[in-house]
Amino acid sequence: MSTYDRPLRKLGFLTIGLFDEHDPGPGHESTLQIIELGERLGFDSAWLRHRHLQHGISSPVAVLAAASQRTRHIELGTAVTPLGLENPFRLAEDLATVDVLSGGRLNPGVSVGVPTHYDDIKAHLYPDTAELEDFSYARVERLLHGLRGEPVSTFEGTQGIETFSSRIQPHSPGLAGRVWYGGAGFASIEWAARQGLNLLTSSVIRAEDPLEGDGDRFAGIQRAQIDRFRELHPLGDDARVSQGLVVIPTDSASRAQVDRYEAYAASRLPRTLEPQGPGRMMFAADLVGTSQQIADRLHAHAGFQAVDEVAFALPFTFDHDDYVQILTDMAGVLGPLLGWRPAHRTTE
Repeated sequence: MSTYDRPLRKLGFLTIGLFDEHDPGPGHESTLQIIELGERLGFDSAWLRHRHLQHGISSPVAVLAAASQRTRHIELGTAVTPLGLENPFRLAEDLATVDVLSGGRLNPGVSVGVPTHYDDIKAHLYPDTAELEDFSYARVERLLHGLRGEPVSTFEGTQGIETFSSRIQPHSPGLAGRVWYGGAGFASIEWAARQGLNLLTSSVIRAEDPLEGDGDRFAGIQRAQIDRFRELHPLGDDARVSQGLVVIPTDSASRAQVDRYEAYAASRLPRTLEPQGPGRMMFAADLVGTSQQIADRLHAHAGFQAVDEVAFALPFTFDHDDYVQILTDMAGVLGPLLGWRPAHRTTE
């Protein structure tokens, strides 16, 4: 495995969009304001996690539709939408609509698999077809089929005064090429590469390779996955890969904020020490410190060395003011230390 460092070309951030169950409006508004701030600071992209039956955004496509009308430049993504809870036909319509509204800025990130707590929700999710549903890669293929404008109906023409199309409407050219796959293991990453998709790799991967010994095992596995992805992808080294570690710069943070950030990271550190659960999932440690300290750690991270795009994840439970401070330091201090320069920045 060769070691090389790509200058950071695209700087993005990812948020869960936390809200109060009893008063969800302010939390959703906070998320929209954070996306607006990201645009003012020059971030290239803002991504929303997809959370069902939790107090995080359950409909990122709807929220991104609102964000598309409050921003002009920043790219908007989902990281990721679990397709097991979606109808690919209807999702393709929604994604294409938001892409049109945003002027071609949407980056849909998706994954497949049996939905979380499926036995508990299947009676309401798929009351008549729960045992027949296909949660394989075929769901991604159906979504791509629709986004590419390929036929989804055998009828096309006029019926009475109504005109019908055989393809998803609206059709947004180029959207299918901006679909990302959230992969954690080699099998899914290899499949995504062969499909020509973009790759989202995060702070969670599967410990399924023989890498042992000295060094950061998480970083080594992640790097091996990225290298394998580009080896199989039609675009080779030019295939797009975005990394999503949890990164918390403290340059302008108050002492109280620093203490909270460090306590947060410490509480999550035990899960990073060994693979977790039957799926043997590995978690990366949260990076907390000055931008210079974080930049030094990232430059030494084998996975980061292979990417030129990131969507740094914001912690789930912090306050709005914390996110403002973190994003401001990311764009103003950390990003430039990583070689990044904003394509757009406003002072409004």
